[in-house]
Amino acid sequence: MKHLEDELLALRDEVLNMWDLVYSQLEKAKSALLENNKELAYEVISREKRVNAFELMIDSDCENHIALYSPVAIDLRLVLSLLKINSMLERIGDFAEGIARFAIDTNNPRYENLIKDIQVEKLFDAVLGMLQDARIALENEDTKDAVRLFSQDDMVDDLYKQSLIKIAEFIKENPDCALDCIYLAILDRKLERIGDYCNNIVEEIVFYIDAKVMKHCGLKK
Repeated sequence: MKHLEDELLALRDEVLNMWDLVYSQLEKAKSALLENNKELAYEVISREKRVNAFELMIDSDCENHIALYSPVAIDLRLVLSLLKINSMLERIGDFAEGIARFAIDTNNPRYENLIKDIQVEKLFDAVLGMLQDARIALENEDTKDAVRLFSQDDMVDDLYKQSLIKIAEFIKENPDCALDCIYLAILDRKLERIGDYCNNIVEEIVFYIDAKVMKHCGLKK
């Protein structure tokens, strides 16, 4: 029994390590964009291979655990949740890589004021906070703090909608920058999607701990 518990803790720790890597990737992508640091952007891109390798390893370990131990009840919920969380973390890593590539391709100086105007840094800080809070919730097995992230995602959605309006206004005044602005809107969309993934991760944590399915339940409280 102790061996089974140790195996489950090892699986969880693998996912938490993956979490730290993805968080670092997103944090560096933020710095690369806001500080125009191309070298840091290239580092994010090169480290994406580590994120992918981590995902494959965790998938394999979770599948092997199910095959070897046939877990039930809360143990099975944990393994299934870790599998899904692992996949979502990999997608967030993909978004971080995409942001880094955008940072490399960005050369228009007029972007600097627009990036400030649409509060890209605030969007970054919001989703980084959500990602960190969700990790703490899993580590502490605390669903009370986890569900508070749903309201944070609402704030991310509002910031995203406001940014689209400001980008549209900028295009009207600077039609020659339309294509670049579309890329910037796509970047904002990546950040908004990261917020959605953090939401989905919280749903998996609640499923594991409380055996409650929150998917497709409408307004979450």
